[in-house]
Amino acid sequence: MQPIIYDVAVSGDGFICGPGADISRFPHHGAVVDDYRDRLASYGAVIMGRATYEFGFAYGLSPGENPYPGMAACVVSTTLDLPGSEIRICRDLAAVEAFRATATAPVYLCGGGALATAMKDRGLIDEVVLKRAPILLGGGVPLWSGGAVASRLLEARDYGGGATLHRYALS
Repeated sequence: MQPIIYDVAVSGDGFICGPGADISRFPHHGAVVDDYRDRLASYGAVIMGRATYEFGFAYGLSPGENPYPGMAACVVSTTLDLPGSEIRICRDLAAVEAFRATATAPVYLCGGGALATAMKDRGLIDEVVLKRAPILLGGGVPLWSGGAVASRLLEARDYGGGATLHRYALS
């Protein structure tokens, strides 16, 4: 079974976007972004929540289009319906587990604090890659909610200027 890796940009105060889904203060170029793009090539599938998927519409993504060509894509939603689309709709976490079972390379969990919380609580996340930005947002979508998670640091990287990467294995 392939690991699910929550690979996400996060502010210094724990938000994956600011109020109104604002991501403008996160780095959009440089070594941290180059490394992220390199990691994308190692993923064979992607899972995202509906809000994360629909966020792409503001950047030119069409409904039903796969935002990550070359990867099998699953959008977790109880209400989204996109017949004939390039993506699979997973109605619940059991469907996510079935989707994961078909993956041939690690699975990228792409944003979605609520989805990440549900998956964490069910023990479905194997690793977390935090691309920490040197910003404090004061609000927005949290990385996840709930109690502490046992983890082991696997990697730490300093990109300079306050940008860092921390990769953790979840226990």
